[in-house]
Amino acid sequence: MAVRSRIAAARGKAGPDHGMTTAEYALGTLAACAAAALLYKVLTSGAMESALRSVIGKALGVHV
Repeated sequence: MAVRSRIAAARGKAGPDHGMTTAEYALGTLAACAAAALLYKVLTSGAMESALRSVIGKALGVHV
């Protein structure tokens, strides 16, 4: 009988946090996608393209 009472006590410890990891993963995934979209927008802008061309041209010593 002692084993059953320990199992019941262990199950009761889950409390209100049971299942929260799914929500946390969902929010983390959403935040990562938003950050990726923002980074894509910044890197594909005209100003960033010209800056990257300039850096690459200076590094290689050629006009790109």
